[in-house]
Amino acid sequence: MVSFESNQNKGLQDAIDSYFIDPDPEKAINTRAVLVMQNGKVIAEKYATGYSSETPLLGWSMTKSVTNAMIGLLVQDGKLEVDKPAPITEWQNDDRKNITLDHLLRMSSGLAFVEDYASPSDATRMLFTKKDAGAYAIASKLSAKPGTVWSYSSGTTNILQELIRRQFPNHADYLAFPHLRLFQKLGMNSAILEPDASGTYVGSSFMYATARDWAKFGQLYAQDGVYNGERILPKGWAAYSSRLTPNSNGEYGAQFWLNKNDKDFPQDAFMAEGFEGQNVTIIPSRGLVLVRLGMTYKGEFNDFEFVKRIVATIQ
Repeated sequence: MVSFESNQNKGLQDAIDSYFIDPDPEKAINTRAVLVMQNGKVIAEKYATGYSSETPLLGWSMTKSVTNAMIGLLVQDGKLEVDKPAPITEWQNDDRKNITLDHLLRMSSGLAFVEDYASPSDATRMLFTKKDAGAYAIASKLSAKPGTVWSYSSGTTNILQELIRRQFPNHADYLAFPHLRLFQKLGMNSAILEPDASGTYVGSSFMYATARDWAKFGQLYAQDGVYNGERILPKGWAAYSSRLTPNSNGEYGAQFWLNKNDKDFPQDAFMAEGFEGQNVTIIPSRGLVLVRLGMTYKGEFNDFEFVKRIVATIQ
């Protein structure tokens, strides 16, 4: 499904090269990998010194989009329904019972959860001090009517991951699930999902894969969930995932980011995004998947300008 033959588009290569130039070390963006795929073919890629097409790199919150795919697989299996209340036993005796799977996927559950990495918060406590991220987030109280407020929350994604785990009769089947049903199907042989101490995948944050494998994940969505001729995700799942969530300021779908506020940005584009500038952008109308991986913590990496600049060089 994916080939790795680079073309000779000088404008594209010049654009990519520019993201590896850091004249001011105090404002370095530290790009580690850039890859451009068109119609399932890698047409350009570049790696920083010390990195290669074989180097797995941390996606941070791009992992949320992988959790979206795992939910999609269970919807395909008939085990979950997006418009039904999330089957979480801890919520059945209070108003949280009205939270649907769609609310969770769209970060509009109404659960109170503080996403702040500059100081101690719900997010940092969950990720770095709790043995069971999903259980910690499930205990969150309701602060707004479900569906009325959008609030980005890694806790919400780890609730989804706990919900996924509960669909399996044993732990071994759960751990094997993304590998057998997703990664192996796509040839994502480098993919590593890290579990927390309880054995539940930290679906909000902790997945590694090579740039090529991240691109394969994007290609699955560019092809509406079909890969190598096999339907992996439900028909229309990509459209559902990229549909604008109400009250999200034009920015969010279902565990994917959007940019509906920029008229010059491809309007059908949707993105898996992560801390320090991780990005997989999917543009179905152009057959494009763009990957950028790095460690931008001093300088500024503008993912929207990156996408627009790369797309402008491709016919």
